[in-house]
Amino acid sequence: MRELAYYEAKLEALREIIAGDDRVHYIADVGTGFMGLSAQRVRFAEIAREFPERVIAPPISELAFCGLAVGAAMAGLRPVVDLITASFALEAWPQIVNEAANAFYMSAGKTRVPVVFHLLHGLRGGGAAQHSHSPQAMLWNCPGLEIVLPSSPRDVKGLLKTAVASDNPTVFIDHTQLFNVMGEVPEEDEPIPFGKADIKRKGADVTVVATSLMVQRSLAAAERLAEEGIEVEVVDPRTLVPLDFETIMASVEKTRRVVVADECHRSCGVAAELLARIAEAGYDKLAAPIRRVARLDVPVPYSVPLEEAISPTEERVAEAIRASVR
Repeated sequence: MRELAYYEAKLEALREIIAGDDRVHYIADVGTGFMGLSAQRVRFAEIAREFPERVIAPPISELAFCGLAVGAAMAGLRPVVDLITASFALEAWPQIVNEAANAFYMSAGKTRVPVVFHLLHGLRGGGAAQHSHSPQAMLWNCPGLEIVLPSSPRDVKGLLKTAVASDNPTVFIDHTQLFNVMGEVPEEDEPIPFGKADIKRKGADVTVVATSLMVQRSLAAAERLAEEGIEVEVVDPRTLVPLDFETIMASVEKTRRVVVADECHRSCGVAAELLARIAEAGYDKLAAPIRRVARLDVPVPYSVPLEEAISPTEERVAEAIRASVR
């Protein structure tokens, strides 16, 4: 095992993927791709220099270069498109949800679109309303897309390899606040299959179903609550499409209490959908009402203190867990 930062595992996977398959092309602004620490930009620039013919810096027109990627995928390549900020996917919505997502169905299975759209979602600290979207719930409402939300170095590496190898259009969603998270990555790591949830922490009192950055916040809250005698089980679906609902429900049936934590807006978000499915399948198995922790239904303010006020924080996760056991 090696101890790697999230961004190190991600860039390591990207380099291995490009080196191992000539069909893989990476479309991104080399200056801002994998935005965050300067160390990330340096390593990404190294990959760009190593594969100059397959790392492409496009003009700033998301609709255009996503259309280019969709067409290239239909023609037999495996493009990875880095849209950087998830909000920018809204500029390319027709290509992602109306072309890539529908092509296989509308061609009666004759047209494959093996493209990966990479997004950085969530509250980043001063991103404001146009740079802070978490569109995974909107994308989940568009059948035909695989949706991936890693939360650890091991997961980001294994899931990225699966995403690029998939014959289906995949939206790969990261969070900038995960980049410095450290974790163990096996020396001989294998791709992680989609549709296989991971129990990040075992517990008997409450199940927390969390995605992306909220997995790390839920794990931190669980450690604090263990000192209060509350044992929390944290379940990370890792992919929304396909969704491993069986593992989620097995945990819910064990603890009989559940909190869902996600950074989409509260209304019609990922937490709302998971909550509804759990209620439909296991309402009679619950000992307490289901609770959700999500972003408030307002545009994201530029002010960092105001952003904090609408955020699904670690403390709000802890409060929801305490309320569930009470």
